[in-house]
Amino acid sequence: MPAVTVENPLTLPRVTAPADGRQRPVLHVATAPTGVEGEGFPVRRAFAGINYKYLDPFIMMDQMGEVEYAPGEPKGTPWHPHRGFETVTYIIDGTFNHRDSHGGGGTITDGDTQWMTAGSGLLHIEAPPESLVVTGGLFHGLQLWVNLPKSDKMMAPRYQDIRGGQVKLLTSADGGALLRLIAGDIAGHEGPGITHTPITMTHVTLNPGAELTLPWRPDFNALAYGLAGRGFAGAEKRPFRMGESVVFGTGDSITIRADESQESRSPNFEVVLLGGQPIREPMMHYGPFVMNTHAELAQAFEDFQAGRLGTIPADAL
Repeated sequence: MPAVTVENPLTLPRVTAPADGRQRPVLHVATAPTGVEGEGFPVRRAFAGINYKYLDPFIMMDQMGEVEYAPGEPKGTPWHPHRGFETVTYIIDGTFNHRDSHGGGGTITDGDTQWMTAGSGLLHIEAPPESLVVTGGLFHGLQLWVNLPKSDKMMAPRYQDIRGGQVKLLTSADGGALLRLIAGDIAGHEGPGITHTPITMTHVTLNPGAELTLPWRPDFNALAYGLAGRGFAGAEKRPFRMGESVVFGTGDSITIRADESQESRSPNFEVVLLGGQPIREPMMHYGPFVMNTHAELAQAFEDFQAGRLGTIPADAL
């Protein structure tokens, strides 16, 4: 980790925050509980226990792995429905195949992102390729769920396959941090992801002791999650590490810093930074359906049972 990098970050555009920016304070640091998903692959529930008012428009995020599979062990998910939101699957190491009932699908690997707008609904499956099942190997990624406003919940499904080479690469003033901007805007630089709900998503690598201060839209929330290593958040240098989420308060810049000493299995501090414009609508979440009312959830479940969210392709049975 990570899959997408450069030999000399100083060749990249540099981003800094205005000196008079209002630093966002750290409100809370939460530890992600572990669990299993799909057919049994291990996950950390990054946002578990965090009040939704600090997450909106994000619903949940799972860190998948990091796990070194033995031959025969790699696992995925069975066919399952979605409606009313977007799933963002970012693969740091390993390979995943995905397919849906609308004919979409493909393979994502080593720095790729699959952005699926479920909208009105579909059936979906994610699974490791046969070659990975046979050989085993490293698997590590994230899946983020982004809410859609009521006006977009029943839009037609859509895919975006964002290859690792398409992400916008940036660095800090001294080159001590590498940013992979997947979606949104930072200091006038834009990531390739097309979002219905305005968000920013970036994967940051900080060298030991490096500090990064970024301008951050004041109308966005701000969250950080430790993928590997350890460091600090905010001007107050609140400690956080792998498997912990940081909730920032209001302001127009955020700061993270890597500890001078990192773990042997991770030479750098790896962090995902997220921000989004809150939707501020009722959010009802039941399994793979995210709607505004209980009645809409009931209708989604009824539509799924009646086959109105799609059918599994014949060649997949």
